[in-house]
Amino acid sequence: MRKIFCVLVCMIAITAFAQTNKPAPAVQGQKYGAEITAKGALPVARLTQKMGKADSLDAKVSGTVVDVCQKKGCFMTLDLGNGETMTVRFKDYGFFVPTDIQGKTVVVDGFAKQETLSVEDLQHNAKDAKKSEEEIAKITQPKKLVTFEAKGVVVL
Repeated sequence: MRKIFCVLVCMIAITAFAQTNKPAPAVQGQKYGAEITAKGALPVARLTQKMGKADSLDAKVSGTVVDVCQKKGCFMTLDLGNGETMTVRFKDYGFFVPTDIQGKTVVVDGFAKQETLSVEDLQHNAKDAKKSEEEIAKITQPKKLVTFEAKGVVVL
């Protein structure tokens, strides 16, 4: 009986003091990933213009977070200012951002890439997003988009 009690107490203590992978709430000045600063950040709305015809660009941009992975903050999207968004993932899946970062202005430093998604990929993504068959059938053209791999993020 004493052993069972000791095991039970240990289990409760471990559970009570367990660490989670969830980052602290997003506050001004909070940094995630590599140590970066906001100095020299380009507004994200100007990123595609700066990229021109290049497939990729090492860049530091600032923008407003439109959406964030609610499971654990493993990606976020930034408003490009033209009705489009840019998905930001984190280098080597090495850090996450808080799930309450939506609506905050951030600076991301890393690598921007222009990609073209095929109709098949777009339709597959739409199916995964549980879009209706009618919405999926309307996807008939490839889509050019910008993605970003961040090595660091700072909340402004």
